[in-house]
Amino acid sequence: MSEAERRQLFNGRDLTGWQMLGRGGFRVEDGLLVTEGGMGLLWYKEEALGNVSLRVVYRVSRREDNSGVFVRIAEPPADVWYAVHHGYEVQILETDEEFHRTGCIYSMTKAPAGAQLPPGEWNVMEIALRGQDIDVELNGKPMTHLGPEVEVPPQQFPYDPQRGPRPDAGYIGLQNHDGDSAVAFREVSVGPLP
Repeated sequence: MSEAERRQLFNGRDLTGWQMLGRGGFRVEDGLLVTEGGMGLLWYKEEALGNVSLRVVYRVSRREDNSGVFVRIAEPPADVWYAVHHGYEVQILETDEEFHRTGCIYSMTKAPAGAQLPPGEWNVMEIALRGQDIDVELNGKPMTHLGPEVEVPPQQFPYDPQRGPRPDAGYIGLQNHDGDSAVAFREVSVGPLP
């Protein structure tokens, strides 16, 4: 796919088209979206996205920085927990837990270790949304797949997402997980599926 076919959802200047929920926030600094404060969700309010290729380019400042990319959020969220339980989170967090590490669908699918680049380096996450199927790549490496045929483990904790299908089109969002994590995003764009 050519870059001309991609549409930028973040304009690099301000939060036009986006809405913030929760205590935490995002500031625009030097053309980047940067997390700050406590837990929050910055969601794209202009449209629900269906069958698209979503690209998110991000960097962490420390290995333990925590964030995520939400997809398939069923309705415009009224609070940060709505996205958790009525969408899917593609995790950003380097951890030894395969159901909770960068590139997985949080607590639902596994992801291999070692694909995220060291702190300060830019990572390219590609999320292909096709109906009920979601495929995630990080820096060109396949990370995870979620579809109707995938056996999802049961919910273990109250903060784990509710299980069950999401709509074929939904809203997207970026997570600000906590006040200690500093994650920067320089691109959020969509394009046609390959």
